[in-house]
Amino acid sequence: MCRHLAYLGPSVSLNSLLIDPPYGLYRQAWAPRMQRHGTVNADGFGIGWYASDDPVPARYRRAVPIWGDPSLPDLARVTRSSAVLAAVRDATVGTALGAAAAAPFASGSWLFSHNGALAGWPASAAGLARALDPAALLSLEAMTDSAFLWLLILERLRSGAAPDVALAATIDAVEAAGATGRFNFLLTDGRTIVATTAGDTLWYRRADGGVTVASEPSDDEPGWAEVPDRQLLFAEPSRMTVRPLSSLNEGIGIR
Repeated sequence: MCRHLAYLGPSVSLNSLLIDPPYGLYRQAWAPRMQRHGTVNADGFGIGWYASDDPVPARYRRAVPIWGDPSLPDLARVTRSSAVLAAVRDATVGTALGAAAAAPFASGSWLFSHNGALAGWPASAAGLARALDPAALLSLEAMTDSAFLWLLILERLRSGAAPDVALAATIDAVEAAGATGRFNFLLTDGRTIVATTAGDTLWYRRADGGVTVASEPSDDEPGWAEVPDRQLLFAEPSRMTVRPLSSLNEGIGIR
């Protein structure tokens, strides 16, 4: 119930990624072309980007629709980065509103976004929450399904799991606990992009020395490829792999 995008490659302006493309994330806030659930992403937005020689990303998040922020066009025009993650939000019913509820969520060098919903939130999270440190639960940026799923992923990352394993294991654990939903995850540390498809659309394009991974194409130019459902994508500017979530889970015995 969102649209999101990640980019790695030569330094470009935020404007060229988000606002200039004819069907870019800016337009997807009010006129997405491929969104399967919801019609308007007007419950806030967020942009995270990395500066040279600084592994900790900056974030700009607002509770207003992306088109309703008069400061964004100027910010996007003069800000350049070689690694970006951005999202526009259509809030899941029953979740918190406000800037803190807008992706990207962050910890250290990581940026994370969730396009989807945990069905039955918050009751559906009760069993999973019992296994977590109460202090960790109290640290949630916002009372949303996406922030909770980010905590599950982050706990695995902090335990040493590779990012692809952390994403796949979280989906597997949620579904093993009897919960359902849509779990399109997008994760970056400024050097790699890891993404999942589990219930919604995802596309990628490699061009001009960079790679873009997005909920839907931002233009009709050639080179976009759709990722099938229940897949995990790993991307760097120089290489790309897509494999089934099930093969990763079976290969390492995820539970």
